[in-house]
Order: sequence, then structure tokens, then C-alpha cells
Amino acid sequence: MVDLHPSRMTVVGILGLLAALVAGPAGAEVARAEFLVPVEPGIEVSVREVKDTGMQVANLPPLILVHGGRVPGRASFDLPVEGGSLAADLARAGHAVYVMDARGYGGSTRPQAMSAPVTGQPLVGSHEVVRDVHAVVGWVQARTGQRRVGLLGWATGGHWAGMYTSLYPEGVSHLVMLNALYAGSAEHKMLGRGTDFEDPKRPGRFNAEGMGAYRWNTGASAVAPWDRGIPLEDKAQWRDPEVVAAYQREALASDPLAASRTPAAFRAPSGALEDSFYLATGRPLWDAASITARVLIVRAENDFWSRPEDVTRLQEHLVHAAAVKTVVIPQATHFVHLERAERGRRVLLDEVLRFTGAKTGAPAKPAK
Repeated sequence: MVDLHPSRMTVVGILGLLAALVAGPAGAEVARAEFLVPVEPGIEVSVREVKDTGMQVANLPPLILVHGGRVPGRASFDLPVEGGSLAADLARAGHAVYVMDARGYGGSTRPQAMSAPVTGQPLVGSHEVVRDVHAVVGWVQARTGQRRVGLLGWATGGHWAGMYTSLYPEGVSHLVMLNALYAGSAEHKMLGRGTDFEDPKRPGRFNAEGMGAYRWNTGASAVAPWDRGIPLEDKAQWRDPEVVAAYQREALASDPLAASRTPAAFRAPSGALEDSFYLATGRPLWDAASITARVLIVRAENDFWSRPEDVTRLQEHLVHAAAVKTVVIPQATHFVHLERAERGRRVLLDEVLRFTGAKTGAPAKPAK
């Protein structure tokens, strides 16, 4: 039995001090290591540590990156191609970065029901993911010696990070919510009433029977909403094809059962969809009024997930936050952090680094 107590921080599968998977400035060396963090009996969550060995800055908060409701952490934030690793870019600016997978995703423990037929109640709700985030926060605090951490969540990950911060405000210094829902409106074209996510027999309720306990996602389905969001026929002008290929490849590689499907597919729990449906129909699942951290709300102008009303309502509720800043990135899409620098990725990175007090302008290189 491997000892994984946070005070000892035993490495389970270590990549060690490797050369950067993503090219960086001369002399920079990005080190990655893999860990499993215990949450509760039978549940462990996978965490990747990403550091630049020559750029650690003592006064910067460690950052935990929280993925969305479909694609796990490494595929979302740490692709091994230029322009595909937000984690590496943040590390090169001096942050210790931790990319986590919630239970049911990637390298973390999956509920046994995810090996059964997809029928059943949606698996992995927000209350469970908050427990996962709580375990990772405590582990990172012990590992780094920092009393407070920063959280950055994308889409449903922004909702999870915000919910966690509302419940445990004392442990979070910085909160970044990227393209996240916050019950800002009762209307949502993709997720709301009248869509496939609503139970046709019980209006206003999530379609649990139709969506199932979990769902299988092919590489094509993972990028389909990305394709629709780019307003150009030639998608390569907006994003690097190598990033897209890596995104699909890493998402599929995250699931040991992917190759058992034709075409290959990875699993994702449906609990995130259920919670997102209720947020999209105006039901708040948490209250930002208890958050005391500095908060950065970032929304891509052409995001299909979050709405301007979510930003407005979130601002109204952040009455105890140490500071609140809102940024709308013009013409950007839901996947802005994986797109070309000139399509909004540079703006996003600079805003995050400026918000955390890190140096801006150096880490990222435009994709070829």
C-alpha cells in the first residue's frame, strides 16, 4: 500500500524532472509529477504538478486548475504541444500549478456504476466534486506550505471552484471563473427548458432518464461544439490543428476503456449536466456572497455556455470579495485557452497573470 498522506506526499507515478513538454523560453524547464490524493475511503483524485524549476516565485499563490464537465484536467490544461498548456504558461510565470481530475474523470477513481450500462441517476454531483477540490486544496497547502491557494475553473469547473470557495472562503486567495454558469437567467438556448436536457414528462426537471448516469464521448463529439463556435470556415486560422489533435488524443487516453468502443470514446459522469441544467434555468446552487477571495470573472464574447447575465448576477452577489474584476474577451470562444494567441488566448493569460501578481507577456508562444 502506497502512503499518500499529504504530510509525506509520496509520488505514485512520477514523471520526474522532465524537459518541457511544451517549448518555452531559453533556459526554462518545466517539471511534471503525478500524484493520487485521498479524498475518502475508496476515492482518490489524480493531480499533476507542473512547475518551472527556474521560475518559482515565493509570493505567488499555488494554482489549482479545475476542468469542465466532459474533458478531464490534462487534456483541458496541459497538452504536449505549443499553445496547448495553460498550466505550463502559468508555471513559467512563477506559479506552482496543480491540474486535478474530479472523481469519475481521467486518472481519478470512477464510480463502479461507470462500468455498468449507462442507465441510472446522474453520477458525480457538485457536492462530491467540492469534496475532491477540498482534498486537493489541503494537499497543496501541505505540499507548498501556503495557507491559501488560487483556483481557476473552466466552464463547469468554474462553477465547482466557485461553489467550493463559497463554502471554504478562508483557504482561497484568488478565484478565476472562465466561461462559467451562475444561475443568471432562466433561459438558455442549449441547456435550458425545451431542450433535450429537460424531462419531457416533468417540465422543469432534468432529463435523467434520457441522459443516463454517464455518457460516452468520441473525439469528434469533443470538438464538435468547438467547431460550431469558430466563425470561420477555415478553423486552422483560429486554432492550431496540432492542439485539436492533442486535445482529442489526450481525452481518449484518459479512459482505459476508450479502445473498447468503436469509434474510441471516453466516459464522463452526467452529474455535471444535471447541475448545469438547473443553473441554466435560473436555480442557484450556491451563493457567492460568502466569498472573500479576489475574484476574476472571464467570459469569451462568443461563449455558448455562460451568459452575460451570469456575469452580472455573480458581480452583484460578490459583496464580500476582496476585489472583483470582469473581463470579456472580444470574439473569443468557449475554448479560448486552447486557441491561437491572437484569438484571445494571450489576453486571457495576461489577465490571469496580472490578477495573481505574476509577470505578464513572456510565457506563451503563439502556435505555429
